[in-house]
Amino acid sequence: MTSLTLSTSSAATLRADAVVVGVAKGAKGPVVAPGAEAVDQAFGGKLASVLETLGATGAEGEVTKLPAASGLKAPVVLAVGLGDAPAKGDGYDSEALRRAAGAAARALSGSKKGAFALPVEDPADAAAVAEGALLGAYSYKANHNNAAKSGNGKKNGAPLAEVALLGAKPRDKEFKAAAERAIALAAEVNRARDLINTPSNLLNPASFAAAVLEAAKEHGLKTEVLDEKALKKGGYGGILGVGQGSEAPPRLVRVGYTHPEAEKTLALVGKGITYDSGGISLKPAGHNETMKCDMSGAAAVFATVVAAAKLGLRVNVTGWLALAENMPSGSATRPGDVLTMYSGKTVEVLNTDAEGRLVLADALTRACEERPDAIVDVATLTGAMVLALGNRTFGIMANDEAFRTSLHEIAEEVGEQSWPMPLPSDLRKSIDSPVADLANMGERMGGGLVAGIFLKEFVEEGTTWAHLDIAGPAFNESGPFGYTPKGGTGSAVRTLVRLAERTAAGDLG
Repeated sequence: MTSLTLSTSSAATLRADAVVVGVAKGAKGPVVAPGAEAVDQAFGGKLASVLETLGATGAEGEVTKLPAASGLKAPVVLAVGLGDAPAKGDGYDSEALRRAAGAAARALSGSKKGAFALPVEDPADAAAVAEGALLGAYSYKANHNNAAKSGNGKKNGAPLAEVALLGAKPRDKEFKAAAERAIALAAEVNRARDLINTPSNLLNPASFAAAVLEAAKEHGLKTEVLDEKALKKGGYGGILGVGQGSEAPPRLVRVGYTHPEAEKTLALVGKGITYDSGGISLKPAGHNETMKCDMSGAAAVFATVVAAAKLGLRVNVTGWLALAENMPSGSATRPGDVLTMYSGKTVEVLNTDAEGRLVLADALTRACEERPDAIVDVATLTGAMVLALGNRTFGIMANDEAFRTSLHEIAEEVGEQSWPMPLPSDLRKSIDSPVADLANMGERMGGGLVAGIFLKEFVEEGTTWAHLDIAGPAFNESGPFGYTPKGGTGSAVRTLVRLAERTAAGDLG
């Protein structure tokens, strides 16, 4: 991964391939942001005028490159837009700094060193710039040459090698802690991205479980892997029912981080469909090509547990990864079949493409047995949620309004767009079944909410629970923006890590 160094050097004297400065939209044109004073001085105080001549406006994510003026050690100045300039006396929003740093890091792909002279007034600003730059520099191709070499075998998409964060004090404990957290967090978001981007022929339930075991050994995590024999013996009918049509059998993986002084325990449950064809209810043409991303929830949960270990959080975090491949075959579950779930409840499968809720149901029931203080499940669960909230916002449902509100606030704090969604009791009737306790499909309108209502049926009474439907933001099919790459995004990792931090600090009651 891209390395990060803190520096108090001047932007004029530090040697780098480029020096990154911020430019904002002012009332009368672009305005050079704090941190770039030395660069502006090298341009005789006219950097804003030069940038305006080149067409720069300061709009968010806008990147303008220009040759450096004499007196600067870096040969190139890269100006990145921060959006609207803040009111006098106010600082720049953390998310604006993250996005600007990410856009700049991506624009410097292939470079050895970038000197980031963006506005850094305190450790929080440093954390935002560092996080954005490290996330923006991400490259799956550079990480996985076995799957992404060009014909001549050369590497593609090499990321910026080093980010030098100017204005950050390397000997200050708070700045150092902010940098260390950013490095750990970015590494785990990128771990999730790597897993999501891995082609399904290289990642199936067994190999995903193997990756967890490898990381667990490195970070001192406790693991348990239930293979198909153990799943059958334990009565995990939901996970088995989804995975029985594939030659790659399913797994349920438990990965846990514990702290000796922890007073709270969080359980995280992730949907891990390593490829989703829809099963017998086959997806239509045009909807299959990106279905390697249907394990994004499990990737987020796995990455969060590792991040908690790296950060040494005083909270116990247990991840449950419900892993299966949903394929059509002679052995696949048929529409109309009835499955007996781990909870003992029976489910009529009306649509085999509503499989995520089946694997999650078993994992939720199992997670409840350990009596955690709260459970959060994460899943690319429904197209209905994408229709409701778009491609960049995930929905939050919960059986506790205060917990749902906290998760929404946390997501907004870390820069992940989210929206609280209801669980209307009138929709529950739509998943009644004449031949089973309930069906895996209900009313089409409000389908994302129906899925949440289904999951709630498998959460033990009295257990605080929330459901994150990340179907929209988990996989970016359009062009990159800010610190978000094309492909797997690592959605929800930052929200879950902040949840764990706040729980460790006792901020969630």
